Amino acid sequence: MAVTNVSDPQYYHKVVDCQWACPAHTNVPGYIRLIAQGRYTESYLLNRESNVFPGILGRVCDRPCEPACRRGRVEEKPVAICRLKRVAADHRDDITEFLPKAPAVKNGKRVALIGAGPASLTVANDLLPLGYDVTIFEKNATPGGLMRINIPSFRLPANVLDEECNYIIDMGAHMQYGTSVTSLKALLDEGYDAVFVGAGAPKGKELDIPGRWDAPAQVHIGIEFLANVHFKHIEKMGPRVIIIGVGNTAMDCCRTSKRLGATDVKVVARRGRKHFKASPWELEDAEEEQVEIIENHAPKRMVIENGQLVGMEFEILQWTEDANGKQTSTVMGTTIIPCDQVILAIGQDNAFEFIERDIGVDFDAKGMPVVNKSTHQSTHPKVFFGGDAAWGPENIIWAVAHGHAAAISMDLQCQGRDVVADRPPYGMSLTSAKMGMHSWAYDNDYETAKRAKMQHEDLTRRFKDLVTEVELGFTAEQIVSEVGRCLNCDIQTHFTASQCIECDACVDICPTNCLTITTNGTPIDELRTRLSAPALNTSQDIYTSEGLPQTKRIMVKDEDVCLHCGLCAERCPTAAWDMRIFDLKKPMAGQLAGMASV
Repeated sequence: MAVTNVSDPQYYHKVVDCQWACPAHTNVPGYIRLIAQGRYTESYLLNRESNVFPGILGRVCDRPCEPACRRGRVEEKPVAICRLKRVAADHRDDITEFLPKAPAVKNGKRVALIGAGPASLTVANDLLPLGYDVTIFEKNATPGGLMRINIPSFRLPANVLDEECNYIIDMGAHMQYGTSVTSLKALLDEGYDAVFVGAGAPKGKELDIPGRWDAPAQVHIGIEFLANVHFKHIEKMGPRVIIIGVGNTAMDCCRTSKRLGATDVKVVARRGRKHFKASPWELEDAEEEQVEIIENHAPKRMVIENGQLVGMEFEILQWTEDANGKQTSTVMGTTIIPCDQVILAIGQDNAFEFIERDIGVDFDAKGMPVVNKSTHQSTHPKVFFGGDAAWGPENIIWAVAHGHAAAISMDLQCQGRDVVADRPPYGMSLTSAKMGMHSWAYDNDYETAKRAKMQHEDLTRRFKDLVTEVELGFTAEQIVSEVGRCLNCDIQTHFTASQCIECDACVDICPTNCLTITTNGTPIDELRTRLSAPALNTSQDIYTSEGLPQTKRIMVKDEDVCLHCGLCAERCPTAAWDMRIFDLKKPMAGQLAGMASV
């Protein structure tokens, strides 16, 4: 096997599983250590470098980082990464003086952003400090996009949303509220140097079954229902409500219905629970609020009597799976569930009526714009897409990642540079964590504490209105316990082969048997079988060193099972092993390939 190139930032980045899994590559272990030191403001600012909305995402992120958490490999549940993000946001001091500032003298370039959702706001956050004149067109009277309109206030309080949106807007963005863009061609004709389309996926999907249009006032589309509740167009629901669909929007709809007077709320799904799109914690919260979730029922028709919706008929399905994993359903019977109203939350579609088809923006067969996955540039060089508008509905943290990437491209485009060739690269710093013979600049003790359970508002109080926040945050004791569960995966075990005397001390002391001294060999699958603990997760790399001085054998390390405890470095008599703090340097707008940030 070839020697592992640890000078490539992506190697150690992949070892930090939580940061690797985060679309915005947030420095998770770094901000958790700062919380452990009581440095909440610094933690918030470190978080904000990547995800822009720590207070918002600390409440409503889909948490792609947590399934990847290394803690989940040694016990049942990962570190509560998302909720610790909220801890930093809730306990920080005023950060205004530390935020980026827009220069007094602009750079002469004008950009337009369509929609004031998370993707557009991230673009503004990155371009305003570079001197761009940024105008944001928003059809509503307030910023936030889906974060404000489609996420209920009992999950995301308006004051949190206002504060983090205003941090960006107050840099000097020109806000055009109550302004819908009806023609992209007309906008381009105004002379903007670049346009970013962050208009989301604003159209809910329909369900074409008998009876759908026979009592239209009693049937709602999920995202439209949430918007109508937000704008107070809907202030009361009937006692019996059925929600079709089991995504996060469906969970927001069923919980909102409970707060509007519904007492019998059922969420109905075509498949079993393992196929649900909703996050597990969203399902748990809905069930805690006495929402019934019904599996394996397919809508057949809406039951109408005297012009009124009185129920829905469903086919009861049984699913089977063949040897290739293909699933088929068999109808076992039908049932009618009484209801007063139905909410359809079965997905969202994009709507690009404002984009003319003859201006150079190409669309595919599904009606989606043709967008470069890396640069976010469309076939029109001045038009960029991000968030749900780029490739369909995603979560907020993906929209943030899109915004950062698009801002880099827009900056390069506006400066007349190549948006691919001149893209700034990833970088890294690697600093020894050693502070003495057996002392490290991090806590390497293994904590046995179980994951902290979020405290919730009492059921009797949370249903009184739409704004009482359900999750109350962690207590001081829970914070201390939870930060101690982080395994500090960014503290890398760094090996210097020339200093190794092959004494096997590191191999003997390793608690997970992740180290092996062996002869080199190929292919990698054969080498994996010779490890002290054969590597089972082939999606994570194994480290292979240069030939060792004594025997020319190599040190091999399975990165998947290492706990970053540092015992190898403590035990090594020659300091061949060291624990080094890895810091990923992410490319940002304003940087050029091979150059520092300007």
